[in-house]
Amino acid sequence: MRDPYTIAESYQHCARITARHGRTYFLATRLLPKPRRRAVHALYAFARVVDDLVDENRAADENRAADENRAVDENPAGIIDDVERVLHDRTMRTPRHLPALSAILPAFHDTVDRFDLPIEYFAAFLESMRMDVPGTPRYRSEYQSMAELREYMYGSAAVIGLQLLPVLGTKVPIDEAAPHAAALGEAFQLTNFLRDVGEDLERGRLYLPLDELAVFGIDRTTLERARNGAPSPRIDRALAHLIATTRAAYRAAEPGIAMLDDRVQPGIRTAFTLYSMILDEIERNGFRVLDRRATVSSHNRWAVALSQLARLAPQLGYRKPI
Repeated sequence: MRDPYTIAESYQHCARITARHGRTYFLATRLLPKPRRRAVHALYAFARVVDDLVDENRAADENRAADENRAVDENPAGIIDDVERVLHDRTMRTPRHLPALSAILPAFHDTVDRFDLPIEYFAAFLESMRMDVPGTPRYRSEYQSMAELREYMYGSAAVIGLQLLPVLGTKVPIDEAAPHAAALGEAFQLTNFLRDVGEDLERGRLYLPLDELAVFGIDRTTLERARNGAPSPRIDRALAHLIATTRAAYRAAEPGIAMLDDRVQPGIRTAFTLYSMILDEIERNGFRVLDRRATVSSHNRWAVALSQLARLAPQLGYRKPI
């Protein structure tokens, strides 16, 4: 394990993680002022690294458990416990089996301090991570209703929007903008759930409410059987309904963009537009989410970003030639 990262190195590392794993997100952050952009990278990297650590160690545990001659000496729930201890006690040395966390912590802690972010938001995030870990009391591989799913999404998505408000800055009291920020986090996550249905089923999870699928005569077994089969009109109708639900979340979130600092609005508008375009791509692909992943083309991503940059240019001192 290398020497501790400096804060500057840590921010650079967080930027690389964001660029590698969140292309749409990273493109939107390029329109933010540098201090805020770096903070968003740090928050994204923290969430991404913890999520990856849980997934990687769960897979390792399953492999170790399959081999009776090898002891299971680590587990995903233990990983989350370690993250929580480091989160609450900065004097603790980062566990040696979490080098990826060590790399992002200097930037993460600097962001938390600089913008006075409540630790409770990150505790809520870790609780949702526990809901993804088999064997823990909180574990769920599926959700019976949207109400149950929203309990998960509070920690995995809504608090992400709430974390960002102090970083981005608002023109109104934060409490006024908070419901819209939480709705935007939820809209982004619901979009991910719809885009990644097939991948999630491969990992033994389903993040679509079972009761809403049942209205269309669909259950988890139906989805699993359809992954390599013919298109199903019932599945298409269920997905169209959930896309409509997700678009309602975007509509609830949109008024909050105007409540943000003028300088950050183009960046957030870019993320808002690009993520919502994933829903358009799902529809354009004939609701084929079980065997493919809907993506927005590079051309369209840059077109949206450049149009928002044009709106930002006057604030940066650029003027259209006479």
